[in-house]
Amino acid sequence: MTATPTAADIAAGIQSWIRCESPSSSPPGLAAMAAMVKQHAEAAGLAAQLIPLGNATGPLLHINNRTAGEGRAGILILGHLDTVHPVGTLQQNPCRIEGDRLYGPGGYDMKGGAYLALTALGRLAAPGSSALPVDFLLVPDEETGSSHSRATTERFARQARYALVCEPARADRGKCVTARKGTGLLHLKVHGRPAHAGMQHELGRSAIREMAHQVLALEAMTDYARGITVSVGTIAGGSVSNTVPSQCEAVVDFRVPDMQAAEYLLATMGAMKAVGPDVRLDIDAELNRPPMVKTGAAAALLVRVQAWAAAAGFALEDAPMTGGGSDANFTAALGVPTLDGLGVDGDGAHTLHEYLLVSTLERRLAFWNLLLKNLD
Repeated sequence: MTATPTAADIAAGIQSWIRCESPSSSPPGLAAMAAMVKQHAEAAGLAAQLIPLGNATGPLLHINNRTAGEGRAGILILGHLDTVHPVGTLQQNPCRIEGDRLYGPGGYDMKGGAYLALTALGRLAAPGSSALPVDFLLVPDEETGSSHSRATTERFARQARYALVCEPARADRGKCVTARKGTGLLHLKVHGRPAHAGMQHELGRSAIREMAHQVLALEAMTDYARGITVSVGTIAGGSVSNTVPSQCEAVVDFRVPDMQAAEYLLATMGAMKAVGPDVRLDIDAELNRPPMVKTGAAAALLVRVQAWAAAAGFALEDAPMTGGGSDANFTAALGVPTLDGLGVDGDGAHTLHEYLLVSTLERRLAFWNLLLKNLD
C-alpha cells in the first residue's frame, strides 16, 4: 500500500478537480470531469465505467472494488460531479489556499468529499481489503434534481446494504445528516383573456391579477410548525403593457418533512381554484425528492460510524433535519440505512466564498479509510 497522503497531497488533488469546471449546464465540462475521475480511479486499481445519460447532461460514473462475479449487497457511496457554478467562476473565485482555507467553486460542495471517498476506496482496491464490496456512483445532475440519474441510483440502492453520501459536512462543527426534507416543484399556468387595456379593458381577464391571488394562497400554505415551506420562486407573464395579460406562469418550490405532509400539500395544491371568472389554471405539482426520514437502522449505523470518527480524531455529531435535498433522499426512501454529509468540513456552498478546511483533510480521510475497511 502506498504512503498515507498528507493534507498537502489531498489538497493538491482536490484543487486539480476544482480546476475542471463542471456546472450542471455543461455536458462537455461534466464529461471532462468524469473522464478525469475515471482516470484517477483506474490508476488506483479500481474498476470504472461511464454510463451515458443522454445529450442533455454528462455521463454517470460507476466505480467499484468488486471481484469478478461478486454479487453481495455492499456499500453504496453517492457523489456528484456537477456544481452550481457556471464556467468562468474560477476567474471570480480562483482555486487557492489562504491560511487553512482552500477556496474554489465546487470544492466544498462536493468535489472535496468525493475526492476523499475515492482516495480511501483506492487504498482498498485489492480483493478482500474492505469488509463489503463498494460501489461508488458519481452523477452529473444532482444540483438540478437528479432527473437523469435517479433511476440508476435507485437501481444500485436496491442492491445495497448501506448508503454513504459525500455531501459536505454541515458548517456547524462538521455534523453529518440523517434526515432531510423532501423537495417538490409546482408549475402553475394561468390562462386569462387578452383585451386592449384602454378601449376594451372590461373584456379582458388578467392572468397576472389571478396569479397574484394564487401566489398569496400558495405562500399561505407554509406551516413552520409542521416543517412545511412553500416559496414562489419565479413569475413571468404578459406581453406588452397596453394589453390585458392572458398568460402568466410561476414556478414554486416546496419542502416537506415526511410523506404525510407531502400528500397533504400535493392534494391542497391540486385542489386550487381560480378566484376570478373565465380564468383557467393548469397545475402540475410533483415531489421530486422524497423525504429522508431518520430511521432506527440509520441511527444504529450512525453509532457504529461515530466510533470510527473518534478513532480518526474527531466527534461526528448528528445535525437536525435540513431543508436541502440530496440523492440520500432516494436511498433512504427505499429503506437503505443512509448517512449523508460525510464530506469535507468548510462553508459557503453555492457562493463565491465557498471553501474547505485543509487542516481537517487528513482526519477525514482516515475516517473514510476506517469506515470502508470495517463496515459490515
